[in-house]
Amino acid sequence: MEWKDRLENVLGRLKSPSKEELRQALSKLNTKVEDVKEQLMDPGGKPYYRKVLFHNEEVELLVMNWSNLVCAPHDHGNSYGWIHVLNGTTKHTIFEVEDGRIPRALFDEHKEKGEFLFAPVKGVHTMKDDKKSGLITLHLYAPPIKDMMVYDLEACAACVVSEDCGAWWPEDLRQRVKELKLKA
Repeated sequence: MEWKDRLENVLGRLKSPSKEELRQALSKLNTKVEDVKEQLMDPGGKPYYRKVLFHNEEVELLVMNWSNLVCAPHDHGNSYGWIHVLNGTTKHTIFEVEDGRIPRALFDEHKEKGEFLFAPVKGVHTMKDDKKSGLITLHLYAPPIKDMMVYDLEACAACVVSEDCGAWWPEDLRQRVKELKLKA
């Protein structure tokens, strides 16, 4: 079965998937860089370029290819998901968030080609291409991401971003759904 056919076959059957069902689905796709390379574009000064590959009411699948910039600390709203490293190595930083305060980095981990990492509901993290490794990642979230919160640590601010914005402070005012001032 072709990879594009597997998307509908595997992801189209998911209904309110559990954490483990979501991981199994991402693994079952058996995605290789060759399957997504036509979808990749230059990040254009952003931390990554992202392309939605599959989207329905239950789940969304995105591929991202990374520049050498770290993305902003962010959560995925009320969504949870798995990230599969298709190529390269990512430096993944996990943050602690106290209500009304700027996030505080807890620890870093490195994930390499073939490894998975989990993004919990409201879990704040950053990612970046570690050592200019040509990082490409595949992300599967349930439900599709809505109300993602992006943090600007220097400005002590947070912003709920529109669904077409990535994990960076939006330059386009239309992408700023709600802004918040935080305590240091």
